[in-house]
Amino acid sequence: MSTDDVYALVARAGDLPYGEARTVLVEDALRRAEAAGDDALAYRVRMELTSAYQHGGEPAKMFTTFTRCLSQHDADPGRFGSGHRLLWHFKWIVNSLTLFPEIPLDRTYAVLDDMERRYRLGGHSMQAVYHYRHVVVRHVGDDAAADEWFAKWHAAPRDELSDCQGCDPTGKVRHLTGRGRHEEALAIAAPVLSAELNCTEQPQSILTALLPAYLRTGQMEEAGRAHRRAYRLVRANLRDLTDIADHLEFCALTGNQARGLEIVQRHLGWLDRAPSPYAAMRFAAASALVLRRLAEAGADEGLPLSRPDGRDVPAAELRDELTAQALTLAERFDARNGSSRQGERIRAVLEAEPIVEHLPLTPYARRPTPVPEPVRAPEPTEPTGPDALLDAAEKAWTRRDMTAALAAWHRFDELVPEPTPAQAGRRADGTGFERMAAGDAEGALAEWDRAAGLHTQAGDEARAQNARSRTGSLLCAMGRADEGMELLTSSLARLDALAPGSRRAVSARLRLADAHVNADRGQEALAVLAAARPTDALDAAEVEMVRARALARLGDMPETVSAFRRACAAFRELGGGGLLAETAFMLAQVLMGEEAQPPEDPSADEALALLEEAIANAPAGQPGLRASVYAVRGNRLTAHGRHAEAVEDLVEAVAVFTAEGAYPQAAYSRLDLTVALLNAERHFEAAEVAEEAWPMLTRLQDTDAEHRCRYLLAQAQEMGEEEEAAETYTGLARDEEHPGLSAQLLEKAADVLTGADKDALAAERYVEAAEAFAAAGDPYGVVRTRRRHAMCLMWSGRLDDGLREMGVARAALGDLPEENPAALTWETAVTSYDEARLLANAGRTEEALARLEESIQGFTELDEHGAAATAAEFRDQLTAE
Repeated sequence: MSTDDVYALVARAGDLPYGEARTVLVEDALRRAEAAGDDALAYRVRMELTSAYQHGGEPAKMFTTFTRCLSQHDADPGRFGSGHRLLWHFKWIVNSLTLFPEIPLDRTYAVLDDMERRYRLGGHSMQAVYHYRHVVVRHVGDDAAADEWFAKWHAAPRDELSDCQGCDPTGKVRHLTGRGRHEEALAIAAPVLSAELNCTEQPQSILTALLPAYLRTGQMEEAGRAHRRAYRLVRANLRDLTDIADHLEFCALTGNQARGLEIVQRHLGWLDRAPSPYAAMRFAAASALVLRRLAEAGADEGLPLSRPDGRDVPAAELRDELTAQALTLAERFDARNGSSRQGERIRAVLEAEPIVEHLPLTPYARRPTPVPEPVRAPEPTEPTGPDALLDAAEKAWTRRDMTAALAAWHRFDELVPEPTPAQAGRRADGTGFERMAAGDAEGALAEWDRAAGLHTQAGDEARAQNARSRTGSLLCAMGRADEGMELLTSSLARLDALAPGSRRAVSARLRLADAHVNADRGQEALAVLAAARPTDALDAAEVEMVRARALARLGDMPETVSAFRRACAAFRELGGGGLLAETAFMLAQVLMGEEAQPPEDPSADEALALLEEAIANAPAGQPGLRASVYAVRGNRLTAHGRHAEAVEDLVEAVAVFTAEGAYPQAAYSRLDLTVALLNAERHFEAAEVAEEAWPMLTRLQDTDAEHRCRYLLAQAQEMGEEEEAAETYTGLARDEEHPGLSAQLLEKAADVLTGADKDALAAERYVEAAEAFAAAGDPYGVVRTRRRHAMCLMWSGRLDDGLREMGVARAALGDLPEENPAALTWETAVTSYDEARLLANAGRTEEALARLEESIQGFTELDEHGAAATAAEFRDQLTAE
């Protein structure tokens, strides 16, 4: 059994994140080291395995590896090094011993005493020893002792065996928040939050620990940000199940039970393989709290959740099961500890009440801010009588002022419990509008049918025909075009006969024209409008607006723009409002559709000015219009590079669409928001938003949008979540039918992994990419990825494999087309340079120098003087040696 195999396995494991896959490789390496009879090598691998168990969520297994290493080191200290790493592992062991109630407390204290003895013999600070004595007494519930050890820990000087600059303050924060000293906790954490940390447990651990301090000091926005950022970092790690429990508690205490439920469902399968009984107890209690809060908020207790075995269980049943599990485990801990602390803590969690009714976790999770109506000149007099109120409501509805219309109608209802037939007909008209605005089309039809009858009964045939015209328009919108067009046509004919040129006749004509436009019959719409003779300025403006829409259907863009501009000018003269907002929005979209690219100067951008005008005039009663304008303006601002402003608009669009239940529109706006956040370099938020958009886009079966969303997610993940980014790119590649695109995505995944020094994983992606490039008929891609694969093999400790793969890359140069000699020369020069690096590492200097000469010659031929100089510098280094 070759020791090289052992080193290679450990090197490959080092490229993997902590977890089962990494642990399996190190366990395999240990078996091989033991089989080779190399005790020193086995010791080193066993130390690696202790770390793998600690960080991979299997602390019970490290007791054995730690004890074996300790025995080996004590038997022959000179052979196994200084023992510094063993002293560090003592901290893990002490902490983990408290997490298993079957392990007697005396054993933990004995290990602590041994740890202190060894630290003193080595001349080390007692800072870490005091820290872990504090950990034990705090777990047991001896508050006085915990305060005493905390003071000693805090006062003792740090040294190389102290926990890192992030983890040490995290422990202090947990003590201080547990004692209600929240301001002190925040003060200790402040320097850590502003520092750059490279610990695997930070910043997520300290942000999680700070959640109670933020909530109890009223810093709600900071609490929401801390939860979102920290949970994102811990959610993939089994070892962090206890921290995940803290996030579940946070959700239950802040009115975010729905998010808590998602977290429970995501991690419920981990309960059966929890890192420790303590983690299982904490997760079970926090999950039960979330389910209790859901029930109290009116959620269906029969809601099924999926157990790890695939069995669905009602939420109420699961809550009882988890509650019992948490309390049973707490009893075991209290029996071992000789105290009641763990039981008290678990019961406090199970019975916890919310701190705030609802803490929005994202800007768009809030309820949209009420929007004031645009300021207009006041009405000459406030309507007071019944008929005046009905007149005011109809006038407000005509100008799209829903809020004022509803207020007038509801005031009428208060004043007139028994209206006349004429008044009842007019009120039925208004009820139909209300039903339509609420999305109840059938209810609106019924009300307008009733209104027509009441108007006829009152002898007002013009109003009756107007109601029938509205019914026809709605029938067309509902897909019942034949019925609708017949009603629209007949009611217009009757109104032309009854009240030619009246507002009702013009309105009926506009509805008929509008139905033709919606049916893509622009010429018919124009013909209907040609007979319009409006005498009212508002009617004339609406005719221009519908004319513009008809012209747009016919593709006559110059005339479309002219008509829209005339309509906008007329609505401005009338004081603006909803009709101006709608028209300005439509004109802006037409202008944007016709341009090759936005003007460089935003001040010269007519479309942007129109969108701003639409926002200023959109009534609060038309949230869908407001959200749509915000969405379009956000994208326009993105095009102008005004990314921070674009984010604000798109956040508003998502908030309003979500509040209105327009979930598909919210998903597409989230996609646009992801782009704006990426451009604003807010990568963490961009990743979150993309992950929220993805499920809805999948449900909508919009494959292009869903793939774009995943690509944007991967781009966002590249900044701090490189392994996740590579996984996202790889998933996209495997879902991609076109081999060329698949190859590019696999190469991107490999590039990200290489940048994160995950060379073994990168090597796997590069070879997949090479095969995909070959299938796509791209020989350049094959050469490039084969060459990079070879380099990654070398960097991951597989030099011989790297040399063999570089031979494959060199052979692939023969497939490059001769008609592009410059590209052939470039690829050959780069391949020669990289091959020289491999050969030099293998000690084959003469061959390396020969390849470097080829490389220098090729770069020089292409006038790539910088690359040639780099190769020449490498050659000189080799010859100097």
